[in-house]
Amino acid sequence: MRHPTVADLRMLLRDHETPCISLYQPTHRSYPETQQDPIRFGNLLKEIESTLRKRHPKRDFGELLGRFRTYLEDESFWIQGGDGLAVFGSPDHFAMFRLRRTVPELAIVSDSFHTKPLLRVVQSADRYQILALSLSEARLYEGSRDELERIELDGVPATIEEALGEEVTGRPPKIPSSSRMTKQGAGGVYYGHGEQSDDVALDRDRFFRAVDRAVLERYSKPSGLPLILAALPEHQTHFRRISRNPNLIAAAITENPHAMSLDELRKAAWEKIEPLYLERLARLKEEFGSARAHERGSDDPSDVAAAVVQGRVGTLLVDAERRMPGRLDESSGRIDWARSGDSGADDLLDDLAEAVLRRDGEVVVVPASRMPTDKGVAAIYRF
Repeated sequence: MRHPTVADLRMLLRDHETPCISLYQPTHRSYPETQQDPIRFGNLLKEIESTLRKRHPKRDFGELLGRFRTYLEDESFWIQGGDGLAVFGSPDHFAMFRLRRTVPELAIVSDSFHTKPLLRVVQSADRYQILALSLSEARLYEGSRDELERIELDGVPATIEEALGEEVTGRPPKIPSSSRMTKQGAGGVYYGHGEQSDDVALDRDRFFRAVDRAVLERYSKPSGLPLILAALPEHQTHFRRISRNPNLIAAAITENPHAMSLDELRKAAWEKIEPLYLERLARLKEEFGSARAHERGSDDPSDVAAAVVQGRVGTLLVDAERRMPGRLDESSGRIDWARSGDSGADDLLDDLAEAVLRRDGEVVVVPASRMPTDKGVAAIYRF
């Protein structure tokens, strides 16, 4: 099970065969609280099944619901825990994600997937990934200023044995060979290690190359996040010589990452990421100011809404702490503002963000103190 990425969000925002089921629930990381999680999940499934029967009484959704129920009795699945769970299912698509933040319970059956709770999970500007690397092991982490979590690797070799299998050549010889004897002295027999060292270097490069290729394809490309290399200096040199990952940043953690606690690793990573994070926000703020001055950008919600549905918005900045009760009519670009005091109303900012992503634009969730405007939204147009 993976954490969601921007690529996952875009996939969910595509047109899918109906009905589209979206299930969200908070989960727990430790026993005994984890015991209540499958019970909640079962109750939400009952709610979904009831809705399907009412809306589509003549259709059979046994196969679709069966994919959800697979996890209901899987004790190992619920033991793994997390802060939240998001599950999406339709006749043509199924996806399940662990979330690093809690979400409200939701069981929605509609013509499209409900993705708003995911938006601010995957679009925040302060996120990054860490590749923790040694000669024997590779680990991947994802985090932000305040949290860091190890990612369960999928398709990435975690050890040199996984990467090379029986082709590992740099093993010490089982029986000393007379052909490797270089000298015999009072202290005993000494064997040359030049050949073995060459084999170790070859294995190292093959392992590093396999890790680099898999991380790029499986994680860096889908997420678009900056990648920090955490490794000893000598491994830094060799990995960077081999790497083809454009997301790998120059700043590095040069301690042994496997000897660091999770919090130590997070603090070290944020020291490397914060200057890039602030530089990016400053650049976006400057780009917005220039765009607005040349009528290629706006912070007026009505103008932004119209530009979004026309496909003109290339980058949308959204205030992380702001909520605008209302919804976007994607066919016309009209805003339907909610009545005052309507706590259950949609959030216009989420609607705008979803619409931009559907049109292959970029959405950046920004802290209020770093927004270039106090309107809650800022759009930079493509044209």
